[in-house]
Amino acid sequence: MAFETGLEGKAWWVGALLGAALGTAGVLLGIQLQLKEMHLTRDVHEGRIIELQAKISRGLAAKAKLPQFREDVALLEVQLTKLLRILPPRRDVQDVLRRFRVLAEQEDFVLAEFRPSAEIEKEFFNEWPISVRIQGTYHNLARFFDRMSRFSRIFNIDNLRIQNRRVGQHTINASFTAKTFVYKDVPPPTEGVEAP
Repeated sequence: MAFETGLEGKAWWVGALLGAALGTAGVLLGIQLQLKEMHLTRDVHEGRIIELQAKISRGLAAKAKLPQFREDVALLEVQLTKLLRILPPRRDVQDVLRRFRVLAEQEDFVLAEFRPSAEIEKEFFNEWPISVRIQGTYHNLARFFDRMSRFSRIFNIDNLRIQNRRVGQHTINASFTAKTFVYKDVPPPTEGVEAP
C-alpha cells in the first residue's frame, strides 16, 4: 500500500506551494521559539543589570561616605587610645610601682608596702587590688590621693586605715587597697550561630 498525499493528479506547483507553506510555517515556528528563548534570556539579563546597577549605586553612596567613615574611625581610634589609658588591656605592675615611687619621692613619704594581688573577674573588666602602706603626714597622704586622682588610669581607694605614728617627721601610718581595673576584651556575640 502506497502512501497517499491527496495531491495525486494535481498540478506540480500545488505540491510545491504546499511544501513552501509547510517549510515557512516550520521556519516561523522555529523563529518564534528562538525569539521566546531570547526574550527570556534578555529578561534575566535585564534583571541582573538592574541588580548590578543597584549594587553600583550603593557602592557609590558608600564611596561618597568613605571620607566621613575614615574621620569617624580616626576619632574612634583616638577615643579608644584615651580609654585604654584609663582602662588598660593588661596590668603593668612596673608602671604602677614606678608612679607610686615617684609620688613617694615628690611628697616626702615612705612607700613601705606595695603588694599587687590577683585580678578579680568581672563582666567586662577585671579588678586589680594593690595593697599599699605608706608612712608620712596627713598632708602627704592628702596630696598623694590628689595626685593619684590625676593618673590617667582609674584608681579607687578601699579599706583606708590611718594610725598615729610618732617617729621622726612621719606622724601617720596609712594602709589601703588601691583598686585599678584591667579591660577584658570580650569577643562579640555570634548571631545565628549555635555553639557545637
